Amino acid sequence: MKLTLRRRLAVAATLGLALLAGSACGAVTPASTAANGDGGGFQLAGYIKDAVEKGEPLKIRLSYHDPSLAFAVPIRQGMERGAKELGVEAQMIGPTGGNAADQVAELQTLINQKQIHGLAVSSASNDALKPVIAQAYDAGIPIISFNTNNPESKQMGFVGQDLVASGESLAKELLGVLKGKKGKVVVVSVDSGAGWSNDRFTGFQTGLKDSGLQVVGPVNTGNEPSAAYNTIESTMAAQSDAIALVSLDCCSFTAGAKWLQQSGKAGKIHSVGFDVQPQTVDYLKGGVVDLTISQGPAEQGYQAVKLLADYLKNGTEIKDVDTGALVVTRDNVATVPVEG
Repeated sequence: MKLTLRRRLAVAATLGLALLAGSACGAVTPASTAANGDGGGFQLAGYIKDAVEKGEPLKIRLSYHDPSLAFAVPIRQGMERGAKELGVEAQMIGPTGGNAADQVAELQTLINQKQIHGLAVSSASNDALKPVIAQAYDAGIPIISFNTNNPESKQMGFVGQDLVASGESLAKELLGVLKGKKGKVVVVSVDSGAGWSNDRFTGFQTGLKDSGLQVVGPVNTGNEPSAAYNTIESTMAAQSDAIALVSLDCCSFTAGAKWLQQSGKAGKIHSVGFDVQPQTVDYLKGGVVDLTISQGPAEQGYQAVKLLADYLKNGTEIKDVDTGALVVTRDNVATVPVEG
């Protein structure tokens, strides 16, 4: 049985190189690396091969850029469902507060300890995480990105929403809500410098091209609720003629909605954003915000585990998984799972 598995891994690796030449972008096979420019091929670490062959419990870690965020809750739930279904040990890790250096240090420790068999990373900073993603890849640890894409890295695949496309979708929905009205649109984000935020904002700007709307921001609110509220309050006071408040994430969206409600601006200033937190549902039902876009966080956690587990156990090629962009309004919110 042991010899058969080694032979199967070798055959899978050979086929991976052959398939890469004609494969679609985003599909990565066990030995596929041409897209990463090293030409050497991914080689599974010896200790991981041994663990697979011996049927030892496989340890998968999902490194989320800030597990303290409310959005981490459904991701963790999806991860736990995948671990139970696929018979692996999965755990969410990551730095509270979203510090990139802390995330890198934690991952480096895991890689050097040689006690994990698969990694999924949601980058606090694309540039900061590229080297450690490469380190994992070169060490023979299967590594993918989830939630936040890092396409210029050595990731073997991505699970999550196409962030640029989701930004364009948000712009399209905003135009529908405004119905031709012109004016200032204030954009906020809990981390305006993050790669995911930049991608969404890029798509949003593209979607508003030639619309005649004046975009202000993105304004960085930070993740702490009261600080985010205060930032939005002061920003909107300075932009008192704004016709819309747009968020690039879940948490600045609920902070903005709270300000709209408490300032008496609900229904006077349009608001759109992302994710389906419990507070977001209440604000939607109450008419405080117009709509939100869900990216399926539970599915992101589940699919991240599944990609890695299927690869390790069966040699299944790793392909990108797009969890989509579902527009949620007060008319359909009751049918959409709450993300938190």
